Amino acid sequence: MRFFPTLLAASLMLATGAAAAANGDTVIPAAAVQTATQLRDKAMGDDTGYKIVQSLTTEVGPRLAGSPADPRGREWAIAKFKELGFDKVYTEPVTYPLWERRSEHATIVAPFPQPLMLTALGYSAGTPQGGLTAQVVKFDSLDALKNADAATVKGKIIYIGFRMQRHKDGHDYGMGSAVRTQGPVIASRLGAAGFLLRSAGTDEHSRTPHTGVTGFTDPKDAIPAAALSNPDADQLERVLAYGKPVMVKLDLDVGFHGSYTGANVIGEITGRKHPDQVVAIGGHLDSWDPGTGAIDDGAGVAIAMAAGKLIRDLPQRPDRTIRVIAFANEEMGLWGGRAYAQKHAAEAGKHQLGTESDFGAGKVWRMSASVKPQARGAIEQIAKVLEPIGVAYDPQRPGGGGSDLSQMHGKGMAALSLTQDGTYYFDYHHNANDTLDKIDPREMAQNVAVYAAFSYMAAQAQGDFGSAPGAFAKDGAED
Repeated sequence: MRFFPTLLAASLMLATGAAAAANGDTVIPAAAVQTATQLRDKAMGDDTGYKIVQSLTTEVGPRLAGSPADPRGREWAIAKFKELGFDKVYTEPVTYPLWERRSEHATIVAPFPQPLMLTALGYSAGTPQGGLTAQVVKFDSLDALKNADAATVKGKIIYIGFRMQRHKDGHDYGMGSAVRTQGPVIASRLGAAGFLLRSAGTDEHSRTPHTGVTGFTDPKDAIPAAALSNPDADQLERVLAYGKPVMVKLDLDVGFHGSYTGANVIGEITGRKHPDQVVAIGGHLDSWDPGTGAIDDGAGVAIAMAAGKLIRDLPQRPDRTIRVIAFANEEMGLWGGRAYAQKHAAEAGKHQLGTESDFGAGKVWRMSASVKPQARGAIEQIAKVLEPIGVAYDPQRPGGGGSDLSQMHGKGMAALSLTQDGTYYFDYHHNANDTLDKIDPREMAQNVAVYAAFSYMAAQAQGDFGSAPGAFAKDGAED
C-alpha cells in the first residue's frame, strides 16, 4: 500500500495529460517529466560543461571573428561534438566583413599630458598615419548628441560618459550598448573626427577597457572610435572640468580588410520519432580578443554542448532532434544567427522550441516564453522541473531566444528566455578579464541542468509550441 499515493499521482498525471492532448493542448508526458527530473539532478553534479569551456579557452583562447583563431575554433568545435558522441556534425558558411585590430594608443596632449587606457571598437576606422589629435567635446547623453549642432563638433572628438550600474538582469547595458553602437554613427554624420565613450561595463577600479561593436555598416562612413576604461574616463572628465581645451591624440591601427567566410558549427542528437523536428540550443563560438572568451561566450557553447551530451547518454534517443549550434561572429552583428535564420526560415515550423545561452555562466534565475496559448501548460510543466534549482517562471514576459536565435524567433520559432544572474557579468564582458577563473563550476552545472531538462521535455512533448512562419512577429521580445 505504500506505493498507492505515487501510483495515484501518476495515474492523475496521465489522465490530465490525455485530457489536455484531446483538447489540442501541448502536454509533456509523465515519463518525460520523470526523465527530465533525473537529467536535472545528474547535471547538477556533472562537470562536463566546465571541462568543455576549459578546453576551448585553453586550446584556442580568444576567437576574434576572421582572425587566425577563427578556423582553429571551428575545428575545435567539430572535434568536440564528435568526441561528445553527437550523431551528426556539420558546418554552414557565414560571410561577413573582416575587421582587424593591430594596435591602439591614446594620450591627453593638453592641458595635462598623460596616457589613456582604451580599446578600439569593432568596425572603427583607423587613424591617419601618425595619429589623430583633436579637441574633446563632452556630451552627457546620447540624446544630447543627437540634438547637437554640427558646427560645434566638426573636426573634434566626441566623448559620452554614460556610467553603467550593476543589476542582476544587466538592464543598464541597453543604454551602454546604444551609446557604443549609435554614438559613433551619429558623431560621423555630424562631421566629428573621432568618438570616445566610457566603457559599457560595471568594473570601477580596473583600467581594463571594454570593447564591442559600433553601428557602422559601410567603411566609408566609419571614424575612429574607442572605449576608455572607467578610471581613465574619470580622469578625462576631471581634466575637462578645468574648463580648458582638452586635446587628445588617438593612434588606432585597425580597420576593414575585405570579407571573410567562416561557419556555424552544428551538432545533432537525432530524434528517433521526428528527426526533422528540432529543439535548438547553442551559444556563439567567436569572442572578442582582449580576454579568452570564457563568459562571452565559451560558457554558452559549453552549456549547450554538455546538455546535448547528457541527453545523448540516455538509454533511448529523444523523440525530436536536439540541435546545438555554435554560431559564428555574433559579436560584430549577429552574422551567424542571421545566416542561420535566412537558411532555415522555411523550416520555422519544424523548430519545436529554442534559446541560446549568451550571458555568462551565472545561475539561471528566470524563465519566460513566447509560445502559443495551448502550450502554456507545457511551459508550466517545464517550470515545475526547474523551480527546485532556483528558476522562477514569469508568464508575463516574452521569450526572445537569446542573441543569435532571436533571429530564428523573428522567423517564427517558439522561444524561451533563460535569464542568468548578471550582477558581475559586465565587470568582465568584452575586456581582458573575460577568463576561465570567472566561471563557477557549480553555477555552470546549474545552467547545464536547466538546458538539458527543458530541451528533453520539449523534445518529448505531445504537440508543439506554436512555431510557424511569422508566428511571434509582435510578441515584444527584447532578446
